[in-house]
Amino acid sequence: MKKSKLLALILAASMVLATSGCGFTGTASSAAASGPAQSEGTAKTSDGTITVYDTNEIRTLVQWAASDNNSFTILNNVSEGLYRLNEKHEPEPALAESYKVSDDKLTYTFTLRDGLKWSNGTALTAKDFVFSWLKQMSTDATNGYSFIMTDYIVNGAEYLDNKAKAEDVGVKALDDKTLEVKLKQPTPYFVRLTVLPMFFPLNEEYVKSQGANYGLKADNMVYCGPYSLAAYDPASGSTLKKNDSYWDAANVKVSNVNVRIIKEQATALNAYKSGELSRVTLSSSDVPAMKSSAEFSSTSEFRTTYLQYNLANKAVSNKNIRLALGYAVDRATLADVVLADGSAPATGLIANGMFGDGTKSFRELNGDITTFDAAKAKEYWEKGVKELGSAPSLVLLTEDDSVTKTVATYIQGEFKKNLGIDVKIDSKTKKAKNQLMDDNNYQMAVTAWGADYDDAMTYMDLWTNGTPYRGNYKSDTYNSLITDAKKQTDDAKRLQDMLSAEKTLVSEDAVVSPLFYRGFAYLTKPNVENLVTHPFGPPIEFKYASLK
Repeated sequence: MKKSKLLALILAASMVLATSGCGFTGTASSAAASGPAQSEGTAKTSDGTITVYDTNEIRTLVQWAASDNNSFTILNNVSEGLYRLNEKHEPEPALAESYKVSDDKLTYTFTLRDGLKWSNGTALTAKDFVFSWLKQMSTDATNGYSFIMTDYIVNGAEYLDNKAKAEDVGVKALDDKTLEVKLKQPTPYFVRLTVLPMFFPLNEEYVKSQGANYGLKADNMVYCGPYSLAAYDPASGSTLKKNDSYWDAANVKVSNVNVRIIKEQATALNAYKSGELSRVTLSSSDVPAMKSSAEFSSTSEFRTTYLQYNLANKAVSNKNIRLALGYAVDRATLADVVLADGSAPATGLIANGMFGDGTKSFRELNGDITTFDAAKAKEYWEKGVKELGSAPSLVLLTEDDSVTKTVATYIQGEFKKNLGIDVKIDSKTKKAKNQLMDDNNYQMAVTAWGADYDDAMTYMDLWTNGTPYRGNYKSDTYNSLITDAKKQTDDAKRLQDMLSAEKTLVSEDAVVSPLFYRGFAYLTKPNVENLVTHPFGPPIEFKYASLK
């Protein structure tokens, strides 16, 4: 993996951490003309509108520039790809009605639905996908996500580097309804990639007609999703209205969605209590008082926080020392008591619920490969100290936000309690912490990774190039497993490679110690149904929502 791509991924992941689970929760109203007086905390009723909020401004709605979850959520609801995630977070046909794969699994042929239209009445065709994907694979794309196409599509990387022409790239419109995609290697999760905003179509004629104004205002865009924008202000929010041109408009039950920007969680909670919001994210301190409420829910994301060890640093170069540190942390207490926000204790690097074999998740198939065991921690520590000749002095690098500092302080206490060692905490800004890791100037760090797509490769590929940020890990065994998995045409054999690779990374080589899968807790008004939160990709779906 090139360093430029790695840095783009780190940036994207940090954006996910900053935004996901923090908003797009809101107010709901159904068309009730009369009824009993509403008590405090009951969502107001008026016109069939859901009002949601986020804590951060919407950065951009220019598809080839968007990289944050706020923008992804809006784009996902006003546009659509070949496939869309359903209520169970599984890809289902969207603008495409079907696809076929060649015997060598290198050519995908998608057939679009009949009669697809943009919101301005223009026909939506396969050429709109070709234009969009080529733009994402060009220097026009500033979102750091070109790799998610160029890594897979024939001549995509060469096109980005101006070494191939558009007609040489493996994406072609065979006719108005048929899109052909040629891949460099078998990619069993390719269809799952098409749910992401980078893969949405763009109308070439309209985009070019708007020039630099495209995406700046509601009337500088055309739409092909469940909703269209009626108003848009990055700082204050936006208003979405049902798109009558959408192919599945009959199944969009809520006519209007308002998105507000509310930066303070306490303000949002008060708005929820007064009936202005129908869902609100809770801080850890609010959870105990709210947990017994019928309106309480929690969910976890495809995002793992873990300890990254720098194998080039003498203090943690010893595997037994790393194993000891991993065994010393009680992850259940960290997730359930300290965080208490819907996060779940990590039992491996790959998060709960991620795709496995279609019957069981990856985590279910590979079981618990990281655990808390104080006795083993002490045993491995003593072995490591004996091999090193003396106990190492350890420093834990972490970010300076309140949640990460809480996690680091808890880990520090676990090391003291279970190993009898004093570990210093070095808190830095996110930017400074990432720079120290890139510069190879750390021993171990609390860091995280969130899935870009629903396949273990979104994690496993990160440790193949031995970069300082990934602990200078170099393993012929691990790299061979990942290389074979990428080339494998047999899905069962590919999966076995991935399962073995995770065990090699976590259990055998102890390069990382997974800590928890990030989650969040929230309250939702009882008159709101199916406001779906996805664990990866665009976080919130308005399409499936309904009001009682």
